Amino acid sequence: EKDPANQRNGPLLADPRYTNAPIPYDGRSGAPPGPTPGYGGGPGPNQGYPPAGAPSGGYGGGGYGPSYGSGYEGGDGYGSPMSPRQQGYSNRGDRFSGNQGPPVQDRGGYGHPNMPAQGYQEQGPPPPGAMFQGSVIMVYGLNLDKISCDKLFNLFCLYGNVVRVKFLKSKEGSAMVQMGDAMAVDRCMQNLNYMTLFDNKITLGHSKQAFLQDVPNPYELPDGTPSFKDYMGSRNNRYANPEAASKNHILPPSKVLHFFNTPPNISEEQLGEVLENVGAAKPFKVKLFASKSDRSSSGLMQFESKSEALEALVLANHASIPNPAGKSPYVMKLCFSGGPIKE
Repeated sequence: EKDPANQRNGPLLADPRYTNAPIPYDGRSGAPPGPTPGYGGGPGPNQGYPPAGAPSGGYGGGGYGPSYGSGYEGGDGYGSPMSPRQQGYSNRGDRFSGNQGPPVQDRGGYGHPNMPAQGYQEQGPPPPGAMFQGSVIMVYGLNLDKISCDKLFNLFCLYGNVVRVKFLKSKEGSAMVQMGDAMAVDRCMQNLNYMTLFDNKITLGHSKQAFLQDVPNPYELPDGTPSFKDYMGSRNNRYANPEAASKNHILPPSKVLHFFNTPPNISEEQLGEVLENVGAAKPFKVKLFASKSDRSSSGLMQFESKSEALEALVLANHASIPNPAGKSPYVMKLCFSGGPIKE
């Protein structure tokens, strides 16, 4: 047995070196003390993002909460096989979530990695040294005579959930678009930057703002519509849940538009009238797909140029078409298609 006297004479702390500073939490339960390289501010090529294999739930994971069984190729945090960047901190001010489950207490962005994100939450600032990228895009070079919040929504909703749109009175031709997560921002930047829209070349950039605040009394745009609009509850957002997101094909603007959710047996002339009514050019070639049901129709429209197709999508996406067999009109939906129409 040990001598009690020796125990009493021993130091109170076996090794006082570890009491000089608090042990930082690096996001992994049971991890050794100290910052992990490339995660939470430590040095490394992936600074600010967790290592591969880190849990995807709770830290954003694209803003949709816990990971799901099968990965979504667009990288919205729906699946488990994701890159470190997709798994980690999104560090944005707001989160737009489609996951279900009980509410989780807001921990200012530092929640337990295994806790799912719930709803649309305002996060606190990122930890010191962490890489910051919010979910707000700056859009420059807009033609104010032909653009509005809804028209920007019609375009940006192809690449992620649109939360809010705000035009800047102090900087003419500029707007801010808040997306549902940082990965949606990346897709918009990759596919829409430097595109020509209504004879203007638009440029996109990352905003320093983490989120857009509500504007109680927005000023009017030239077309009479408000300069600020909230789309959080819009049924036209296409990434509301994993199943809806998996149906989206991420493509850059092209000459061909895919249309769907139109009345059954719609004709080429009727499609042309819908486009004319909103001020868009008529396509020079239309192909109707064989209908799988009598509830709706779909097909392709090909335009003379990429700019014509882009403007047609901005103007006619979510256009209402009368329903001959019911009270509620059809809401036509458009997206870009890969190749030209084949005979």
